[in-house]
Amino acid sequence: MTRVLNAERRAAKSGETRSIVVFLHGYGANGADLLGLADPLGEHLPDTMFVAPDAPENVPGMMGGYQWFPIPWIDGSSEEESMRGMDQAVTDLNAFLDALMVDEDVLPEQVVLFGFSQGTMMALHVAPRREDEVAGIVAFSGRLLSPEALADEAVVKPPILLVHGDADDVVPPQSLPQAAEALQEAGWQDVYAHVMKGTGHGIAPDGLSVALAFMRDKLGL
Repeated sequence: MTRVLNAERRAAKSGETRSIVVFLHGYGANGADLLGLADPLGEHLPDTMFVAPDAPENVPGMMGGYQWFPIPWIDGSSEEESMRGMDQAVTDLNAFLDALMVDEDVLPEQVVLFGFSQGTMMALHVAPRREDEVAGIVAFSGRLLSPEALADEAVVKPPILLVHGDADDVVPPQSLPQAAEALQEAGWQDVYAHVMKGTGHGIAPDGLSVALAFMRDKLGL
């Protein structure tokens, strides 16, 4: 059974939607957490709608906090529960993206997935396994899950920008080179990386600038 994801939206500044950026938030946050980025980005992406779904599950004991799937070392869940939650969230997110593209009449190549932390894990897992290639993936402060399965399971190889703070104490900074290496081994041609100096688990202005340039390029602006 697919769960419907609630999402907040910011309309394209020009009034005409020619592309969509889908924000995928981190563990314990919600869609509104990243939607604020639509303000600085929208100035340079006037024909872009920004959409920020809430992950499908409430984090136990965290008011207004959502998770894509349980994380054993944070919440004490089992590996099986985490994997089962991940599988269900993948189904939910794929259904959400399919419906969004139909509703807004855009093609996959007009869509960018912009993930942070656990949202990055979702973006890097879901997009390569979809039938049609999205314009690109912006992957902040996350990890590539199941890197050993990627070569066999990837259907498409969309452009990917990996961004990480070198002072991140939540998701280790070495997750970036590990992901880059796994992607290249799986046959990716279009992988970019940016390290935010002195930045912890967050999005610094220099990282956002690099992300904007990447999105403008991949959306053909």
